[in-house]
Amino acid sequence: MAGTEPRRATARQPHAVPAFNAQAFLDTAGIAKTVAQYARDETIFTQGDGCDHVMYIRAGGVKLSVLSKSGKEAIVAMLGPGDFFGEGCLAGQPIRIGNATAITPTVILLIDKARMVRLLHKQQAMSDRFIAHMLARNIRIEEDLIDQLFNSSEKRLARALLQLAHYGKRDHPIRVMPRVSQETLAEIVGTTRSRVNFFLNKFKRLGFIDYDGDQPLTVNSSLLSVVLHD
Repeated sequence: MAGTEPRRATARQPHAVPAFNAQAFLDTAGIAKTVAQYARDETIFTQGDGCDHVMYIRAGGVKLSVLSKSGKEAIVAMLGPGDFFGEGCLAGQPIRIGNATAITPTVILLIDKARMVRLLHKQQAMSDRFIAHMLARNIRIEEDLIDQLFNSSEKRLARALLQLAHYGKRDHPIRVMPRVSQETLAEIVGTTRSRVNFFLNKFKRLGFIDYDGDQPLTVNSSLLSVVLHD
C-alpha cells in the first residue's frame, strides 16, 4: 500500500537458558532418594567401593581424591551445594575409582543409578540440562588440575577460597565460607599448613578476606586480583 513503510525485520532475541536447579529437578521428578548426613572429615565412599548411586550435595562440601599404591593422596576436586558426584555409575563404572570425604558437616542425597537412568531417559529436557551441568563441573575440574600444575601456591589458595565461597557461579556468592581447617586447605592447595597460614594472614592484611582465628572466614571480591595477577 502506497505511503506505508515496509515492515522491518527484527532480530530474534535468543531465549536465556535457565540455570539448572538440581534440587528442583530431583523434587519435581518425584524420584526416590535417600538422605545421608556426614560429619566433617567423615568418609562418604572409598576407592573400590561398589558404585551404585549418584550423589547430590544438598549442604556442606565434599573433597574428591585418589590414593596411590604408596599411600600418597591427590585431591581431584572440591564440590559444594548443588553439585552431583559419583555419576560414573551411570556409565557402567562398577566400583569407585576415588575417595569422597566431607570437608564440613554435609547432607547428601543418594539416588539409585537405575532410577536415575530411567528418569534421564524419560525427561529429555532435564537430561540435556543435567548433562550440561556435569560438563561444566568437569571443565572446572580440568581447570583445577591446570591450576595445580602451573600456578603458585598463593594463587592456588586464592582460587580455592573463591571456589569455596561460590564466586563465579550463577547464584550469588556466599562470601562466608564453610568452616574448613587450614590442614584441609593445605591438602587442597598442595602445600604446608604453615604456608596456608602465612598467605591467609597476608590476604587479611591486604583486605582480601576477613579472618579471625576460629571465626568463619569471609571472602571479599578483591581476592580475585590475586588469581588474575600474572
